Amino acid sequence: MSKDRFYKVRHIESLRDMVDQSNKLFGNKAAFTLKNKEGKLYDVLYSEYYSDINALGTAFINLGLKDKRIAVISENRYDWCVTYMATVNGTGIIVPLDKELHEDEILNLLLRSEASAVVFSQKLSKKIEATFGKLPNIKYYISMDSDADSEEELSLNKLLDTGRNLVISGDRCFIDAEVDSNAMNMMIFTSGTTDLAKAVMLSHRNICSDIMAVMETVNVTRLDTCLSILPLHHTYECSLGFLAMIYVGGTISYIDGLKHISKNFKEYKPSVLFTVPLLLENIHKKIWDQASKTEKGRKKLNSVIKLSDFLYHCLHIDARRMIFRPIHESLGGNMRLVLTGAAAIDPEVSKNFENFGISVLQGYGLTECSPLVIGNRDKKFKHESIGLPLPGVEIKIVNADENGIGEIAVKGPNLMLGYYENEDATSRTLRDGWLFTGDLGYKDSEGFYYITGRSKNVIVTKNGKNIFPEEVESYLNKSPYVFESLVCGKIDESTGETYVSAQIVPNFEAIKEKLKVSIPSHEDIMNFIEDAVKLANKSMPLYKRISNFTIRDNEFVKTTTNKIKRYIETNKTDKFVSDKLN
Repeated sequence: MSKDRFYKVRHIESLRDMVDQSNKLFGNKAAFTLKNKEGKLYDVLYSEYYSDINALGTAFINLGLKDKRIAVISENRYDWCVTYMATVNGTGIIVPLDKELHEDEILNLLLRSEASAVVFSQKLSKKIEATFGKLPNIKYYISMDSDADSEEELSLNKLLDTGRNLVISGDRCFIDAEVDSNAMNMMIFTSGTTDLAKAVMLSHRNICSDIMAVMETVNVTRLDTCLSILPLHHTYECSLGFLAMIYVGGTISYIDGLKHISKNFKEYKPSVLFTVPLLLENIHKKIWDQASKTEKGRKKLNSVIKLSDFLYHCLHIDARRMIFRPIHESLGGNMRLVLTGAAAIDPEVSKNFENFGISVLQGYGLTECSPLVIGNRDKKFKHESIGLPLPGVEIKIVNADENGIGEIAVKGPNLMLGYYENEDATSRTLRDGWLFTGDLGYKDSEGFYYITGRSKNVIVTKNGKNIFPEEVESYLNKSPYVFESLVCGKIDESTGETYVSAQIVPNFEAIKEKLKVSIPSHEDIMNFIEDAVKLANKSMPLYKRISNFTIRDNEFVKTTTNKIKRYIETNKTDKFVSDKLN
């Protein structure tokens, strides 16, 4: 085994191959631990999950959905995972959608994806029903929660029953269907407006290679349980929190909502977590806030950490779980490993979790790479670094400056097939077998990588949400009273949170005309722009909304092609008036 590979893995050709193998290896083991309407926990065995996949896939094909696109949109739940596998493993192409999207964005993405069916939950019914009659390409609306078919919707439960009966009667159209591991079977939309969001085309080979590579670097086994927190439409959660757990034979559970997470930790007792820094930093803060109620308490925690470290590193006695028992019990009692990505984590936070006996490993990836490309190993890591390249993945720094900082480029079997119907964007991103990430970083003498900044404009919040400034600007610029705008992310120094800030050049002439005055007051201009911002915010999910804006009286500096020079304008001093939205 090479120095990059710490654990042996079994080979899988496709996700179909993966579930076939997992069913044989772990059939009588729990694939999911779920909660019924009465709040009681129950298990879904691997054999039962396998049966449901085959039943739904058979029903899909009998509906005429062979080789079609099927969209899925819901909160994290078992039905999402059945729909995903039943689609990609013999039916057609899955199109996961973000449940937080505005109904107009959902409508547009369903059109762009050319989906023939959409599977959705009751919580999303209003957004989906708003698309009725507007999507001629959609043949079936399938509800996860209806027990009976209606004029507009089919019941997923009834489809499962139909599929089971078809399989029992000998229908093997899905079970025997061939899967092309190199073809597009997943269409994943990146964050952005419906016009700017790119549809990433992924194959079974892409995702399977990434799963195997990750599992060669961290020890996750059939004994592990995972509490799924991040949205499943996000490739990070889908590939690791869902597919990789099915690969190793682990057990998956779902949170009832972020406000219930403490209760869910104690109910499901997870041993592994795939998450973003914000959650860990919040847990870390609560631990220290509790200890800091008195000066004596904070000093005591620091002293206990030093004692634990001495025992562990000097005497090779691991008493961390016993010493920090209350912390472990608050996380369910079994937590041992956390993989975090999507944004940078404070090294002090991950170091403290290691002090407590919980490994926190940071990684780096992109949807276009299925997604992980660089990650810390459980036997080889640095808290400040995003880690080492995954086995089978090549990384290079392009156009490095005198400090070794340049653009990160990636090569490997996990690279996307391209952007759907967007050859220009594909050719800009994929060149000579390398994917150019747009992210800046460097490599140290031991081969560990570090992110220093982003050459792309994307704003990344602390909880891993991606916000495209162009999207927010497009909503702002729809107002007749906004001449142009520039959006960026700002850090709140008191909380460390990233919020969306906008610089806005008003359309002074339009405001003058509306007010029938030659010189509008500062207050009048502020009122017009504040209304424009509020209107734009209504069209976007909460995490994308503008929190702070400034008004300026002159245009932005632009290139010869009339594009704003963001690197010049983003941090300029405010020139006119400013305000903070409540």
